[in-house]
Amino acid sequence: MAAYLVVDTLLEDAALYEIYKSRAKPLAEKHGGEYLARGGAMTVKESDLWEPTRFVLIRFPDAAAANGFYDSPEYQEVLKIGRQAAKRTIFVLEGL
Repeated sequence: MAAYLVVDTLLEDAALYEIYKSRAKPLAEKHGGEYLARGGAMTVKESDLWEPTRFVLIRFPDAAAANGFYDSPEYQEVLKIGRQAAKRTIFVLEGL
């Protein structure tokens, strides 16, 4: 079953975030990740639980691959840059 890494991002340092993105994308792809959406236009229809900011959606073959990417030592190093550049909510969602 496919799994999706869903990220809602509030940028605080756009230039630093560009560095993060350039390093994170190849690692996600190495783990079978395919970027489906990355900060595109968004129309919020309902927001009772939270107000989304900027979404990234990456499809992985399964939850093990998504978690393997996020938990990998290589990504944990890159993640330090991402955490300096933005506040985020990240979760893995299993689906079709």
